[in-house]
Amino acid sequence: MSKQSKLTLRRQLEARAGLLVPGAYNALSARIIEDLGFGAVYLTGAGLTNMQLGLPDLGFVGLKEVADQTAAIRDAVDIPIIVDADTGFGNALNVRRTVRALERAGADAIQLEDQVLPKKCGHFAGHSLISAAEMAGKIRAAVEAREDENLLIIARTDACAVEGIDAAIERAALYREAGADVLFIEAVRDPQDIRRLPALFDRPLLMNIVIGGKTPAFSAEELKTLGYGMVLYANAALQGAVLGMQRALGALSRDGVLQEDPQLVVPFAERQRLVNKPFYDELDARYAAKD
Repeated sequence: MSKQSKLTLRRQLEARAGLLVPGAYNALSARIIEDLGFGAVYLTGAGLTNMQLGLPDLGFVGLKEVADQTAAIRDAVDIPIIVDADTGFGNALNVRRTVRALERAGADAIQLEDQVLPKKCGHFAGHSLISAAEMAGKIRAAVEAREDENLLIIARTDACAVEGIDAAIERAALYREAGADVLFIEAVRDPQDIRRLPALFDRPLLMNIVIGGKTPAFSAEELKTLGYGMVLYANAALQGAVLGMQRALGALSRDGVLQEDPQLVVPFAERQRLVNKPFYDELDARYAAKD
């Protein structure tokens, strides 16, 4: 939203205090995240693909879709927004455009990864990587493209699943030299690797916990103690929402009627509160024609 939100996020991550960040796939899910007191929100590419297109995370979304959703979330919340920009949607020149578009849309941090386009979810099989040198060039392009120096560039490597943890560490070190502010080694499987990674770098690390994925689910407190800057649950909201829809609509299908059952749906009044209807009621009254 502002230079202050970028600086706030930078300080939070540099503190290496395990900032717990859920993912959002639209403006309402972002507002719920803010309403529950989380300090930042992550616009998940997988969530956007799943919930908006009904497709798997196989590189189907593009820059415009991500930028439009970033702008909608920026209008809905005041907390910092971290945006999953996949591969940057092309080469280093595309990355430059991507960073400028997403920064204008309201991003406070932009995540880029080293997969070949089209990418795959980091917890799928069959990844292909671009060269480490090409990714370093993309990171340099991202750093140079940002208008505010406090916009964070997050460099993700998927090398752990393809080439092993040592190759992933080497790539992360190269991306740090290229100017990345935060490092993200995806799909780490060995608990011992999770424990040792933060001490290897002078940049904050992001740990992604995918529910049902390859990475062991350390608690946020454990990861804070280890020195991680951020603990990401990119699709917890999505998976919870899908379960909620299945339960509510399953009851409707079974019974032919659905009451305001707090075990199945939020109350009508709570729904209106979350979309800020009282505020718009006040505006409506303020702008109404006077006799």
